[in-house]
Amino acid sequence: MIQSVLAHLSRLPLDIARLALWLVLLSALFVPLERWLALRRAKLPGRVLAMDLGWYLLNGLLPAAILGMLMSLVAVVTQAVVPSALAATLGALPMVVKLPLSVLIAEAGFYWGHRLSHQIPWLWRLHAVHHQPEHLYFLVNTHAHPGDIIVTRMFGLLPLYILGLAGASLSGAATPALVIVIGTVWGFFIHSNLRVRLGPLEWLIATPGFHHWHHTSAGPYNRNFAPTLPLMDKLFGTLHLPPTWPAGYGLGEPPRPDSD
Repeated sequence: MIQSVLAHLSRLPLDIARLALWLVLLSALFVPLERWLALRRAKLPGRVLAMDLGWYLLNGLLPAAILGMLMSLVAVVTQAVVPSALAATLGALPMVVKLPLSVLIAEAGFYWGHRLSHQIPWLWRLHAVHHQPEHLYFLVNTHAHPGDIIVTRMFGLLPLYILGLAGASLSGAATPALVIVIGTVWGFFIHSNLRVRLGPLEWLIATPGFHHWHHTSAGPYNRNFAPTLPLMDKLFGTLHLPPTWPAGYGLGEPPRPDSD
């Protein structure tokens, strides 16, 4: 555990440089697009932008460090508990099969972790931070409490370790890393202030039109929990995908965890 902490500290300057590079790339992509294809015209106050940049930096560093330590422990425990034949069989799958399977399994975990964060009061207190913004744009993706991110990612990653799709080896670590990268990049897109609709494809892949309804301040609440695959919401009865957009965003009333 101490070695893991020291390893993360030694990589801190590199991690900050990586986040800065990602911010430049994300800004180069989304800032022009959110001007040309803006759903809503809004000028963010400087304090709001500064806060969102702070959340971006914090959540780019802290959850990954804590999850790295937790997943290392999980990998050791699952090796001792999970049948070796199952782990060996699934772990030996080629990446072209393993990655889509891992994305699907993790998506189900992320869905339920997210849904429970709306239903369990103490999880909602963490998750409510993400629902505070009243204007959606790409950086709202990381406007979240670090504890909320850790809990939700644990729901998605734990099944991968239990099934042997992820593990302590280099190849085993690559799968959850790719799942997180794919989900994070897509998260910036679905939170963006882009007037983008994909017609029938929206039933297959999450878009701003899909996810903005999750942030509505006027209801229906507790819909569209899936980060990338609306199929999960269709399967579990929480899909809401009209052709219109929400009138506004934010926490709204009544209290969210008990609302429909």
